Formats: sequence, structure tokens, C-alpha cells
Amino acid sequence: MDLKVDGLSHWYDDLEVLRDINLTIPQGEIVCVIGPSGCGKSTLLRLLGGLEVPSKGQVLQVGAPPPDSLNPLTYVFQDFALLPWRSVESNVSLVLERHDLSKEQVEARIADVLNRTRLTDFCKAVPKQLSGGMKQRVAIARALSVNPAVLLMDEPLSALDSQTRELLMGDLIDLWTREQFTSCYITHNLAEAVRLGHKVVVLSRRPGVIREVVEIDAPLVERRVSDSRISSIQQGLWEMMREEAQSADLELARG
Repeated sequence: MDLKVDGLSHWYDDLEVLRDINLTIPQGEIVCVIGPSGCGKSTLLRLLGGLEVPSKGQVLQVGAPPPDSLNPLTYVFQDFALLPWRSVESNVSLVLERHDLSKEQVEARIADVLNRTRLTDFCKAVPKQLSGGMKQRVAIARALSVNPAVLLMDEPLSALDSQTRELLMGDLIDLWTREQFTSCYITHNLAEAVRLGHKVVVLSRRPGVIREVVEIDAPLVERRVSDSRISSIQQGLWEMMREEAQSADLELARG
């Protein structure tokens, strides 16, 4: 299933946040969205997921979701959103409880996603026993358990230290290599965008419009920080948005 954004604009009262966004998130690709602070990245994700209704335009689901998909669109948040009194497997099962599944079906889905995210040995642990990286793995496992057509990821690695972020990027690349999931991935981190994105969408400062869509044709598994091609793309993205990013930061500081 593709996700298509057609002529989308959005306002909060008199504040125009996004203007005339046209974008397709193709099946099997990770599309990263970057831009200055306050440009509407997270608003765009909420509109994609149906948490808000756009002021103008529409979001279309083109094609059918996977046959055993319980939620076509599923979020992964930056703050993990785990219930502290529930174990790993119980946090994953939370999103399955409102669906008409047998006990055996629920257990099979949990076992499958814990295996895919390398959490099987930690299934009985509670969040306080886990590192930040492992908590985010649980959040990813929970999202995958409903077999979504599109993963909507809102700065999922921003709360992690640089070493853990690097490990989680490796996990996501490994997961995509095995399953080729579809995702819209919001980030302010350019290194993440060029490591994970098949396309990088660059938004302008508010109101956010698409300045450019940069396609990266290097296979995910071959991308390295030291790769001159990848570092050149990253530098180009920064040059493209540096002036607006500085202006946006000053604007936010002044309130």
C-alpha cells in the first residue's frame, strides 16, 4: 500500500503550518522528512495517521494493506510510550487486545515480533530493567505486531545517546533488509536521514513547503558515515537548510 498526500495544507487558527504538500510514500520504502524546527514535520505525521484532519487536501491510501494487517497505519514515538507495570510481551500485546484474535494468534504475533527485534530473552522484563535502546525496540515490536502497511515514526531515536542511536539505526536497516517495510520517518538528524531514507523530503521553515525531494540510490546496508557519497549528500542537505534552520531557531528562542 502506498500513502499519497495530495495538495495538503494545514492551519491552527491563523497560523499556517503546512502549504500544498504533494508527496507519495511508496510501498517498501523509507521516506525521511527533515526541516527547520517548527516547520510542521510532526504535524504532517499526525495528518498522515489521521490524528488530525487537514485544513485542505487529503491523504490517500492507495492499494491494499497486507492481508493480516490489523492497523494500516501505526506510530512509533520518540518517548517509547511503554506502560511501566507491564512486561515486554505485555506491552506488545496491548495493541492486540482490542482485536478479535484468539489467544494462540496473539501469542504467535508476540513471539514473531520479539524474535524479529531480538527481544525474546527479555520478554518478562519490565521497562525499568531495559536500556533506552531496548525500550525503543519494544515500541517497534509493538508497532510491528499489528503488521501495519505504513510505520509512522516520529523522531524515534532522538531521545537516545549517539552510540545507542547508531545501534538502533543498524537494527532498523537489518529489519528493513529482511522485510522491506514502508515508513514515513520524521527526524531532525541529517545523519539518520541519509542512513535510513530511500528519499529525503526537505521542508522549508513555516509554513512548511517541500523544497526538494532527494533520492538516495545506495543500498541501506552499504551506507556508512565514512562513505564519501553519503557524507556529500548529508552536507548538501545541510547547506540547503542551514540558513532557514538558523532563522527558525532564533524565531523559537524569541517566542
